[in-house]
Amino acid sequence: MEQSVGIMGMPGIGFFGMLLIGFLAGYIAEKAMNRDHGLFTNILVGIAGSFVGGTLAGLLDFNYQGFLGNLIVAAVGAIAILWIFGRAKASGVN
Repeated sequence: MEQSVGIMGMPGIGFFGMLLIGFLAGYIAEKAMNRDHGLFTNILVGIAGSFVGGTLAGLLDFNYQGFLGNLIVAAVGAIAILWIFGRAKASGVN
């Protein structure tokens, strides 16, 4: 059965689950990329990472569901975002 997901939602996860996954994914990305952010930034990076990771997972035909699947996809997306911003900053792009 196909599940419909709104713009601010993740498959099988509610709003507060999305915030928790955002925080955890942002925290994982922060530690993996050796950065130092605050709580709010971790949540924003994690939520943005969930959209990037979800898009990448869709392109790679990777199916994920539930809390753990969303967390993995969001963490990969958040790491990708921090990596891209790190590369842009290192090359002098403002």
